[in-house]
Amino acid sequence: MLQLDHITVAALTLAEGLAHVESRLGIAIPKGGRHLGMGTHNHLLRLGEGLFLEVIAPDPEAGPLPRKRWFCLDDPAMRRSLAQSPRLVTWVVRTASIDRALACLPGSRGPAVEVTRDQMSWRITVPEDGGMPFDGAYPTLIQWPEGPHPADRMAELGCSLTRFTVLHPEAGRIAEELAPHLHEERVVFQESPAPRCIANIQTPHGARLLD
Repeated sequence: MLQLDHITVAALTLAEGLAHVESRLGIAIPKGGRHLGMGTHNHLLRLGEGLFLEVIAPDPEAGPLPRKRWFCLDDPAMRRSLAQSPRLVTWVVRTASIDRALACLPGSRGPAVEVTRDQMSWRITVPEDGGMPFDGAYPTLIQWPEGPHPADRMAELGCSLTRFTVLHPEAGRIAEELAPHLHEERVVFQESPAPRCIANIQTPHGARLLD
């Protein structure tokens, strides 16, 4: 069983990513932390029980890295896109066994690597080239350690995800593969010439759209 875990907005700088999201939602996004092995840092917003929004960007204080950054952040095409505007690039689903999930989901891409942020550690699928399956339309897999979900420790700011739309030329194929494992009414798949993700978020200021 897969569960919707978080959605990710990428940017060239954290300041640009925060300005983009905060202008759409009207909410200040709380600080997250640094991912030393990936050379990134983030801010995080709780979107309900076991669910959050991540704003992520390369960390300018990171030194040389042994690998490509995740979420295509070192990819020239992605960087050109983010130079135009930060955007919602992908979604992440959690599983109790990431190795089993990788084995039964042909569209997923490994390997599963261990990542740390402050005192936390988890396993997540990150291809060697830092890419995302189906240009981000197919979810990244994550396995948290036992215990409270990270969203449980985030401030409640009155935001919740009401709908997450995944657009892709092969949206039907992605939906069919995930259907036996993901039962999430908020996630909707639509075929479209270009990959794109759209989040409908309820905020204290009303319903807002983030893409």
